[in-house]
Amino acid sequence: MSWKLDENVQTSAGTVATGRLGSGPALVLAHGWPWSSFSWHRIIPDLASRYRVHWYDMPGYGRSDKNAEQRTSLDVQGNIFAEMLSHWGLVRPIVVAHDMGGATTLRAHLLHGCEFDRYVLMNVVAMRPWGSEFFDHLGRHVDAFLGLPPHIHRAVVEAYIKGAMVNKITSRDFEKLVEPWLCEDGRQSFYRQFAQADEKYTAEVEPMFGDIRCRVEIIWGEDDPWIPLERGKALHALIPQASFETLPGVGHLPQLEAPELMLGRLNAFLSRRAED
Repeated sequence: MSWKLDENVQTSAGTVATGRLGSGPALVLAHGWPWSSFSWHRIIPDLASRYRVHWYDMPGYGRSDKNAEQRTSLDVQGNIFAEMLSHWGLVRPIVVAHDMGGATTLRAHLLHGCEFDRYVLMNVVAMRPWGSEFFDHLGRHVDAFLGLPPHIHRAVVEAYIKGAMVNKITSRDFEKLVEPWLCEDGRQSFYRQFAQADEKYTAEVEPMFGDIRCRVEIIWGEDDPWIPLERGKALHALIPQASFETLPGVGHLPQLEAPELMLGRLNAFLSRRAED
């Protein structure tokens, strides 16, 4: 498998697990919730044939630190994205962001001065309102969920992840998405993410979307059960300079549900000349 996490980086939010592959212009993949960098594993080989691809598990996710007192809210994640670019020595990378990776990278760009060459926002959390009724309910009752027996906790995680997709993925891919949340640290971190979610971290950058300083592509799975297509269109209205592409019959996880279709849209955008 091309995806791997073979380096640990010390950051202000703890140890972060990272990986890199390929050669060429720098490209950074930013995952969201409740995913990890594994969610990109099906598109990494293609991208690495043309780019030096970088990825990492956000603090509180995947194989990165998941400590009991750790803050992993979007303000922290924006800071860490900036720290990772500095660690890798990247000045103007291409950035591809999914889900809460959108808010994370928007904060890094608009608040922390990170410059991007080109920027792809795919089914992203970027503007209010966000979060389902279940998301809000769980955030208000974290202590009750922390006491669930392991088999019920696993059922909650599996049901939550399945709810994001409209197409089947392989059983192995599904298990790898679930796996980080099943150990004790992962179980606690899973519920802490709900408790720390706060729309104020997107409210801070929403008025600044027109100030994005690079070419932008918005890609959206048309049948996303979590962030409907209308939200993507609303985001596009706030970033009028962006191009906008949809993926018919695809849910919230295009990179796993329809990797070839997603790569087609992504590669078309990345290959366009600046003057097009």
